[in-house]
Amino acid sequence: MNRSPHVRGLIALAVVALSLYVALTVPVTLGLDLRGGTQIVLETRPSTAPATDADTDGDAETDTDVTDRTVEVLRGRIDALGVAEPTITRSGTDRIVVELPGLQDPRKAADVLGRTAQLTFHPVLGTAVGPDDAADPLPKRAREQVMPDESGHPLRLRTASLTGNEVDKAAARFDPQGGAGWHVTVDFTGAGEAGWARLTGEAACHAAGDPARRVAIVLDDKIISSPEVDPSVACRSGITGGSTRITGSFDDAEAKELALLINGGALPVPVETIEQRTVGATLGAQAVTAGAWAAVIGTALTAVFIIAVYRIMGVLATVALACYGLISYAGLAALGATLTLPGLAGFVLAIGMAVDANVLVFERAREEYASRLRPTPRSSLAAGFRQAFSAIADSNITTLIAAGLLFLLASGPVRGFGVTLGIGVLASMVSALVITRALADYAVARPRLRRRPRLTGIAHTGVVRERLGRTAPNLMGHPRPWLAASAAVLVLAASGIAVRGIDLGVEFTGGRLVAYDTATPVHPDRARGALADAGFPRAVVQSSGENQLTVRTGQLSDAQAATVTETVSGLAGGADKIRDEAIGPSLGKELRQGAIVALMVALGAQLVYLAARFRWLLGTSAVAALAHDVVILVGVFAWLGKPVDGVFLAALLTVIGYSVNDSVVVFDRIRELGRRKGEEPFARLANRALLQTLPRTVNTGMGAAFILTALAVLGGDTLSDFALALLIGLAVGTYSSMFTATPLAIELHRRRR
Repeated sequence: MNRSPHVRGLIALAVVALSLYVALTVPVTLGLDLRGGTQIVLETRPSTAPATDADTDGDAETDTDVTDRTVEVLRGRIDALGVAEPTITRSGTDRIVVELPGLQDPRKAADVLGRTAQLTFHPVLGTAVGPDDAADPLPKRAREQVMPDESGHPLRLRTASLTGNEVDKAAARFDPQGGAGWHVTVDFTGAGEAGWARLTGEAACHAAGDPARRVAIVLDDKIISSPEVDPSVACRSGITGGSTRITGSFDDAEAKELALLINGGALPVPVETIEQRTVGATLGAQAVTAGAWAAVIGTALTAVFIIAVYRIMGVLATVALACYGLISYAGLAALGATLTLPGLAGFVLAIGMAVDANVLVFERAREEYASRLRPTPRSSLAAGFRQAFSAIADSNITTLIAAGLLFLLASGPVRGFGVTLGIGVLASMVSALVITRALADYAVARPRLRRRPRLTGIAHTGVVRERLGRTAPNLMGHPRPWLAASAAVLVLAASGIAVRGIDLGVEFTGGRLVAYDTATPVHPDRARGALADAGFPRAVVQSSGENQLTVRTGQLSDAQAATVTETVSGLAGGADKIRDEAIGPSLGKELRQGAIVALMVALGAQLVYLAARFRWLLGTSAVAALAHDVVILVGVFAWLGKPVDGVFLAALLTVIGYSVNDSVVVFDRIRELGRRKGEEPFARLANRALLQTLPRTVNTGMGAAFILTALAVLGGDTLSDFALALLIGLAVGTYSSMFTATPLAIELHRRRR
């Protein structure tokens, strides 16, 4: 008795049961672009502050240890902000990613997080009376500096005697009776208590009214208070008790923020905000709903198509697809991955990958049954799984290469897309090779299906294969016209890049992108003119829906961004900011270079893998077809005037995976036929392989098209562009694998002889 079907059935049952348990017990974390909130990316900078009495070690070194200490300080500040479920993680050696769910106004958070909070207490030497002293905040006198006090008068300060490290705690308080208003009380530690007494004791040795009787309290190189020591304090005795208070023109918010910064501690080094993204909660909820509907409708349409084509096997494949969804979700939950908007698209997209493996098996089984070498659906199906395995493995490995490159070379949501796509590919292989196989083994063993084999969907050739069998077209008899057609389309696409140029998104150029949901429709030209009058002549304004407007500019301060919002709101009678992204120029350049590297590495990795699995001739042809697809896709987006951003990069690398899948299937069949046919001319061999795999290509393309069309129609602004890129890539990749890669392989084979 053959135990393999029973073993596969038990494995399939165990995988599904474990996935169901994980899905019910472990929640998946939604990214900020799906639940709303703010993400801020900070980069540590080398300290340029002069040495103090408390710290004479020189500049702080920006390394992993310093960044880790900075993370701890920032965690204390974030906790004080009161944001629910914040996350703060180190990225690399000098970057920190802060996620603040639910926070829609990032200005306060960015200010609190970005301030160095270098709190120092300085003896005052006197006023700066010389013009050089007033102009130079760091005069050449050793261990002195000049700063304007809270009234604007310059003071000469000695280097700090105390720092924020000697502060125990601080609190914002209000004194309505003493007339001090809002102030901040500061309590020193044991060492700080003695230092404070010594500092104030030295100041008390000077006469009342002498600037040297004052103590300057400095925060981030700015004097926030410089009180004079009370006349009751005796020389050399100073203020004891280890407590003082900082007074100034504080309102309640400023006093509480100062106390928060002091309690949070000083950052070891300055930090700079290089990226800031804010997504409205409404937009996030809409993205989740749109993605869910796209998944449901796309999967339903794909299921109907698969059932219509493959009958009982189609029903079983649909069940396996549902199991695929469960396994993918459980994989995301088990790994603790964050599901982002592009990741949601990758989840939906991988459904098409799962369909592809099933189609490959079923089409091979049909071939085996039609050849009469396998007289029953059961034997044909077993042969189909066995012979389709190499093509399934190769095509999925190439997609995993693309997913891995996205994870290693991309960042942010695009990296999340790579994780989700990789999990989806692995889940699709389990779904097709284990679950579908177990269900199919059980079904074809039933007596009723043995008596009526056509119900299985295996015991007939299908419409496409039947028509190809009757006509037997020699598509590869003249390969050069196909190459000429590909070259013409390539030139047309390249001319779009040359004429229109590539519209790089804010992610690659740096700048600010703000999306609004307006109360009334506003024409982009009208908004563009109003923004030009407001001082933003280079603002790029686009309409992304009936009541949605997107404004893209160069670098803006928060005050300038507020002016843009006021201008748009004034035109529309009200506008809600649903998305706000700010990318620093250095990060934009880095991401742009990373995108180019990712693309080049992807093409190189595909070439090496295909050359190892097949031979250089076929590998070179496939990679040339990939380059053809990349140029055409970029050219189409150039002609359409659509931005090329990180999400487009994810689509581009996915198109590479799709195109390679098709080429791998054709080349795998060429390799198989070459072993059988011996000395048959290569062109005839390639034509035969193309005709035999064409039904699989058509059916897989149709299944993927349903998914992508659902994404394009229902996926919203961001996902619709993503789906459009994939739809274009699907059409171009399908064409190029058959009519670019294969004819090119024939021509290279001829020239090699």
